[in-house]
Amino acid sequence: MNVLSVEKVAKRYGPRQLFKDISFGLERGQKTAIVARNGTGKSTLLKCIAGIETPDEGIITFNKGLRIGYLDQNVVMSGTHSLVDEMLDQDEPVTNAIRAYEHAVARHVDEHTMQEAVNRMTELSAWDHEARVKQLLFRFGLRDMEQPVNTLSGGQQKRLAMAKVLINKPDVLILDEPTNHLDLNMIEQLEEELNTPNMTLLLVTHDRYFLDNVCDEIIEMEFGEFTRFKGNYSYYVEKKALLDEVRDATQQHLRGLMRSELEWVRKMPRARGTKSKSRLDKFDEIKAQATRKFDRDEVKIDVKTERLGGKVIEARNLTKSFGTQDKPETFKPIVAHFSYSLKRGDRIGIVGPNGIGKSTFIDLLVGRMKPDQGTVSIGDTVILGTFDQKGLQLSEDKRIIEVVRDIAELIPLNKGRTLTASGLLERFLFDKEKQYQYVSTLSGGEKRRLYLCTVLMKNPNVLILDEPTNDLDIPTLYALEEFLVDLDVCLLIVSHDRFFMDKLCTKLLVFEGEGKIKEWVGSYTELREKQKEDVERSKVRATKSPALPDASGDAARHEAEPASFVSTEAKKKLTYAEKLELQKIDKEMPKLETRKEELLLIMAAGGTDHHKMMAHSIELERAIKELDRMTDRWLELSERA
Repeated sequence: MNVLSVEKVAKRYGPRQLFKDISFGLERGQKTAIVARNGTGKSTLLKCIAGIETPDEGIITFNKGLRIGYLDQNVVMSGTHSLVDEMLDQDEPVTNAIRAYEHAVARHVDEHTMQEAVNRMTELSAWDHEARVKQLLFRFGLRDMEQPVNTLSGGQQKRLAMAKVLINKPDVLILDEPTNHLDLNMIEQLEEELNTPNMTLLLVTHDRYFLDNVCDEIIEMEFGEFTRFKGNYSYYVEKKALLDEVRDATQQHLRGLMRSELEWVRKMPRARGTKSKSRLDKFDEIKAQATRKFDRDEVKIDVKTERLGGKVIEARNLTKSFGTQDKPETFKPIVAHFSYSLKRGDRIGIVGPNGIGKSTFIDLLVGRMKPDQGTVSIGDTVILGTFDQKGLQLSEDKRIIEVVRDIAELIPLNKGRTLTASGLLERFLFDKEKQYQYVSTLSGGEKRRLYLCTVLMKNPNVLILDEPTNDLDIPTLYALEEFLVDLDVCLLIVSHDRFFMDKLCTKLLVFEGEGKIKEWVGSYTELREKQKEDVERSKVRATKSPALPDASGDAARHEAEPASFVSTEAKKKLTYAEKLELQKIDKEMPKLETRKEELLLIMAAGGTDHHKMMAHSIELERAIKELDRMTDRWLELSERA
């Protein structure tokens, strides 16, 4: 069944034509991605389809009665209202009842007020929807229902926005860069959620593994054409290469035919008969096809790198935390007694959940933040190039060419060559006309490309890239990857792009929380396979012996430490009291995990006894908090056992 029809849609901004004559349809359950360069109007097209913007021409039609969900590329929540208020911001009886109930539970109101909230939930049969809300939030790692949304990190806000879109089970889901600012575990969770068979999906993303795992069709916007490929991203890459070969061969044939026809045109007598006129018209058609430009402008990255000595960056006993230990609710260790030496040729990826301190760690290494203990020393020959999440902090009324000229008018290249600021911008796909436009006119991806240009033109020999792939299109990512693969520099990369990390990094620093950082020699994909194998083994052991924690909790990711991990923290032996505590946790955790799963199933099934539902909800929240506490303590003790 066709759920969406787009017919001859066009949109322009001022004199610039973003796209025209766009026509396609989506069938129920189809999962389609749009692939195109930055600045071609992908986000604008999605907004037109979602009804956020109005196209200049064309018709967009959804089947009647469908629920449509839309996720914007940029999510900014600045309000002070709570997470649950943002999640359920519709002014409807059911959502109002759930909000009132959740606030009552969290704020420990009097018995009369609680009873009124429970009665209202039962009256509206809102328990099933409340269970769905909690399941989604917990799945995306959001558990504090009363936390103000403006205190959430960028990744947490994106996860909340995604949960908010999914809550009403939309029939058609429109997503613009859904993986930006999500950590690797959350991306995998999202893939699982989106693989629901009857959900129709239209998205824009640069995450190539995500495209492979979720989408069954790729639509390419290029050369003013809209080409459909019935398969995932790997299929698209293969068929795209064949299509380019056929197109090039066709162009060559048409040029040969044009030359022979041109000879006839030159020899043709002035008096033209009907046949001659027809042949002339045919010649004009051949000429138009033969001279059509299919050349792709590619980002050309070529900069000089200075010689790097033996010493790069050395961290000794590095320690950093926020808050104070006498207030455990505010205390957050980022790095604890970490020692490491980056060497020439190192290509290191930094991985871990959002909010765990990866960007703070970068700030410590480059000297933007002072540690509580320990030292960081940087080699004399090091020239740092830092590409951070914040992007280029510029005045919006500044011209693009001025941004580069403020750094240098002439840029040194390899083999003694130089390049002007204007020439460098052309290599990064900013033509001479565009160079005099204001920064405010650039798309998000174009701003990131300009930022990359300003970082590389400083000729760094140590590159620190914090989320470099956000908002960059796939061709630019490919050019950056090819450049970095052959570049003789030290690389330190924070990224949630699995393809990018696998291609460039040979080892990882894995942030596990509580200040623990471990080294993994190998790719991210190999790490995830190892972790999944450990989870499966721990599940098997848990069924045989109650003396192990259940692998379905957070401890599963750390329960069996891979042999390739090298601990950076000295171990202290357990005291007798700590051994007894560890034995107790080993016995209690499986029971608590089992009870948590039972409560989730009970709440998902719903029910009419509102007193029991209220009790189950409160018990579930307490069980989750206690499991988190026990898991953290078990990890701490088992590391030293």
